[in-house]
Amino acid sequence: MEKFIPINMSNRHVHVSKEHLEILFGAGHELTNIKDLSQPGQYACDERVDLVGPRSTLKGVRILGPVRPDTQVEISMFDARTMGVEAMVRPSGKIQGTPGCTIIGPKGQVEIKEGVIVAARHIHLHSSDSERFGLKDRDVVKVRVGDERALVFENVIVRVHPTYAMDMHIDIEEGNAAGIQNGVLGEIIR
Repeated sequence: MEKFIPINMSNRHVHVSKEHLEILFGAGHELTNIKDLSQPGQYACDERVDLVGPRSTLKGVRILGPVRPDTQVEISMFDARTMGVEAMVRPSGKIQGTPGCTIIGPKGQVEIKEGVIVAARHIHLHSSDSERFGLKDRDVVKVRVGDERALVFENVIVRVHPTYAMDMHIDIEEGNAAGIQNGVLGEIIR
C-alpha cells in the first residue's frame, strides 16, 4: 500500500458564484486565470476582494476559479478571530449553518448569510489511486509530516473522484506549525 502523499498549503481565498462575481466586478465579468493550481481545472485569479466581519476587514483576498454554484470564503483560525466570526472547520462545500460576511469588490458588494469556513484538511485522490493507497472516499486518516517540527495531522478526510489529482491540502497555519514547504511528502497513518 502506498503511504506517502504530496502536501500543499492554501492561503485564505474566496470561491464565488456567477451571480456574485457580476455584482462584485460588473455584468459579464469573467475570472482571469493567473496560475493553475494542483487540482485540474482549478486556478488562482487576478481578482481580489475585501472580506468584512464584525471586528475587522481582510483586504485583497484572492478569488479562485472557476465559478461555483455557491459563494464560499475559506480562511484560517487566526483570520476568523481577526474578523470576529466563529471559526467553523468544515469540508469545502459544506456551508450550511456557518457564519457569513460582507464581500466587497470594485463594482459592488455582497452580504453572504453563510459560507465562511476554515477548510478541513483533506486528501484528494484520483479514482485510480484509491486502491493503491487502500483508501476510499470519506475515509479519515492521520498524516505524519515534517522533521524538526514534525507533527501528525489527525482527522484528514479522504476525497476520491475521477477528476482529482493526488494531493493533500492544509491551510498555511497548519503548514507553518509543521515548518514545511509546499510539495513535502506526508506519511499516511491508518
